[in-house]
Amino acid sequence: MNKLLLIAVIAVAGYVGLTQYDSPSSDNPVSINKNYVDLSSNDKVGIGKTSDSVLANAFANETSNLQIEGKGTVAKILPDDTDGSRHQRFILRLDSGQTILFAHNIDLAPRINSLREGDAIMFNGEYAWNPKGGVIHWTHNDPSGRHTAGWLKHDGKIYQ
Repeated sequence: MNKLLLIAVIAVAGYVGLTQYDSPSSDNPVSINKNYVDLSSNDKVGIGKTSDSVLANAFANETSNLQIEGKGTVAKILPDDTDGSRHQRFILRLDSGQTILFAHNIDLAPRINSLREGDAIMFNGEYAWNPKGGVIHWTHNDPSGRHTAGWLKHDGKIYQ
């Protein structure tokens, strides 16, 4: 029964991903209108330029489906979301003071067991607007290969 439920959840998530996904453009990777922001200077999993202004703009304009890379500090660890696909949840504070909820799918990527408040996190994921500051999800590989792969980096280890 659990396997059947998991298959149904993955099928629904795949359908939603297919209907909402816009392919990133290599013409202008820093454009919110292209729904992709690549803020790293050299290395895809390296320290990037600040994402604060891009995320502030996305929040102000209620923009969603924005693939973004950045860094911040864990402000609060929240209980895992165990309804449907399991997600490790925490609040990340950017240098600007803006806070963002992270929902890291621990059915598709490893859980960060050592995560503590005050820890630095680098990230690549999809931003979705909400009135509280937004949420970053898709911090993992897409099993169907249709969505841009995301990741979290904590203490030098990549969680994908």
